Amino acid sequence: MSFERVSIGMEDDHHVHRQGSTKALGVALALTVVIALVEVVGGLISGSLALLGDAGHMFTDVLALGLSLGASMVATRGATERHTFGFLRVEILVALINGMALVGISLLVIYEAIGRFSDPVDIDAGIMLLVATVGLGANLIGIKLLHHGSQENLNVRGAFLHMMGDLLSSVGVILAALLIYFFSWQAADPLISIGIAIIIMVGAYRLVSQSVSILLEAVPSHIDIKEVEEALLGVEGVIGVHDLHVWTLSSGVYSLSGHVLVKDRDVSSCSLVLREIEEMLDERFKIAHTTIQVETETCPLNGCSLNGRENGDRQVCDLDHQRK
Repeated sequence: MSFERVSIGMEDDHHVHRQGSTKALGVALALTVVIALVEVVGGLISGSLALLGDAGHMFTDVLALGLSLGASMVATRGATERHTFGFLRVEILVALINGMALVGISLLVIYEAIGRFSDPVDIDAGIMLLVATVGLGANLIGIKLLHHGSQENLNVRGAFLHMMGDLLSSVGVILAALLIYFFSWQAADPLISIGIAIIIMVGAYRLVSQSVSILLEAVPSHIDIKEVEEALLGVEGVIGVHDLHVWTLSSGVYSLSGHVLVKDRDVSSCSLVLREIEEMLDERFKIAHTTIQVETETCPLNGCSLNGRENGDRQVCDLDHQRK
């Protein structure tokens, strides 16, 4: 006999969080578009390839933020007959794409920076400094908007890392502009760019790793499957657990399925055991979506159908009522 439960309150909380994340992503996207255009103009006027390169990076972020915004909107759609879990995994797919894009951008920045060591470019450091400072302010606003959501949602975290990359780029451009302005040290630009790229790649690796882990339905990193099994065995009436699976549907949305063996009892009395299991899983492990199949150690002839199977030295069976 299988029982399925979804914590309605938790599902509502995730819906509210996603709505807030969608709004934050929209504002961050608008800011990024404006600053990217400003940097293009500033780069053309000053002749700064650093600014033009940063603008190109930001236009890539515009695409990334657009994908994140679209994924966040799609994820709020309900389940359908074909997509019974809804569209929560869209956010994870976009997070993976964003992470891979960050790696690609970082490698491109490193490649361009190496070329500049042998072929330095004259830059108007004054205009470069002014435009980079404006970009820094806008990036700080965007990061503030996305920071909270990035703690709970991988899709938003991907967008947040893109904004962090922009912030680091702006800081690097400002530092390079100061070094060029005061010391005429042209090599500062490519040297700082390589450092920024390495930092971005570290964050991108973590994002890709977490996304792949979710897509492969690995046990969430904060959950110990052995601890969950021991907690289930601690519920009164439960004497065995097997075929236990825990996975992540999307950021902050966890699911569990498994079989629990209970002492021989009436089917109606199993609901008390299940309620205790569900409350324990929700409170201790934040697992809101559970599917539990209840089995008994023995199978009375008048209590359930004899769909038993051998399991070691005991017989277990599904609690399916016989029709009278």
